[in-house]
Amino acid sequence: MMRTTLLAAALAALAAAPLAAQERAETVLALAGPELPPAARWQRDPANELYRAAREALNRREYSAAARLFQRIRQEHPTSRYTPDALYWEAFSRYRTGSPAELRAALGALEAQRTRYPRAATRGDAGELATRIRGELGRRGDSEAARQVERSAVRAARPGGPCGDDDTRVAALNALMGMDADRALPILERVLARRDECSAELREKAVFMVSRKGSPAAETILMRVVRTDPSKDVREQAVFWLSQSGTERSLELIQEILRTSGEMELREKALFALSRHSSPAAETALHAYAEGEGNPAALREKAIFWISQRGTPRSAAYLRTLFGRTASAELKEKLVASMARSRGNERFLLSVAADASQPGDVRKQALFWAGRSSGVTSADLASAYDSLRDREMKEQAIFVLAQRGDSGAIDKLIAIARRDSDRELRQKAVFWLGRSRDPRAAQTLAEIIGS
Repeated sequence: MMRTTLLAAALAALAAAPLAAQERAETVLALAGPELPPAARWQRDPANELYRAAREALNRREYSAAARLFQRIRQEHPTSRYTPDALYWEAFSRYRTGSPAELRAALGALEAQRTRYPRAATRGDAGELATRIRGELGRRGDSEAARQVERSAVRAARPGGPCGDDDTRVAALNALMGMDADRALPILERVLARRDECSAELREKAVFMVSRKGSPAAETILMRVVRTDPSKDVREQAVFWLSQSGTERSLELIQEILRTSGEMELREKALFALSRHSSPAAETALHAYAEGEGNPAALREKAIFWISQRGTPRSAAYLRTLFGRTASAELKEKLVASMARSRGNERFLLSVAADASQPGDVRKQALFWAGRSSGVTSADLASAYDSLRDREMKEQAIFVLAQRGDSGAIDKLIAIARRDSDRELRQKAVFWLGRSRDPRAAQTLAEIIGS
């Protein structure tokens, strides 16, 4: 189903964007179903205007009004083509309203749809919504709703069922987790023990739910998944969420993956997990991996990136030190880009650009990133231009000044265009002045043409 694919894609995307675990949970689980009915499409249907008004109310998040309008469709126009799905949207609106009475009324609407309109387009979403509603009722003390949710969650842990039919199972597991995490954890363990063909996506979501518990028991489960699950995607998710635990034993497992795993993507996730670990030991391990000459260059670059993301004076100083110890020109380029993300490296980048002993591409990159920093002024760049001796670096400085485009940068480009002793450099400055909207640039070009 489309939503199952969307959930899987969301989990993968979330793994690349650091957020708090609870925020991630709310983001992913909110994707589990449509949020707005399709636009009105039967203009001659007697319920068309009523449906349009209900949809607009729902879009404005006026849930009580939307529920009443969708209810009117089934009451006043029982034979309308909109009626089968109006029952679902009435239930959805009542669910969003959130009071116990509205939640029970929502279940009634879904039951009416099930019995009267089994072929409604929204029937595939109705089971999931009903489970979410029962989970909310159970969380508020409704024992019968809680029992139904638990039964559904237990069924989700059993092997079997059609492939791609995970939405209701996920809703049941998540609802039980919201009602009673301690009772949900053993059931999630059973889900993660499944090895049938169709369970990989469900296991991936179960990993996500286990991570929300944040207990030693949950950490143990995640560590077991990392070591034993046959799915690469499931193992990667477990490593990612393991980064939230911050314990010594999770750190040991992350380092073990970096030492022994042959899977590049899993090691990438381990590096991210290492960067999220708050202990000094984790920072030391991340530094050691970045320095390891025997480690794959792509992974060393990842380690450098995550070090730069810390954004602390300590990480900025470390990157400068590592640059001095690095022989690889390619890695130096990555270091230069990473240093630009950490405040406090601006002057160092200018010094690299001025250092004729450094590889040319590294110097160009250093000048480029320095020029993009707010800690370097156009006057600094103008001074750098004057101190450079080779033409390629001067051309790069002209380009960087042109990208700056502020008053000081334009002043320097005008000075180069008029007075530089190197004809080619004058031409470069003229070229970039021609792309400036500064009136002084146009005036300078007119003077040069007329001279």
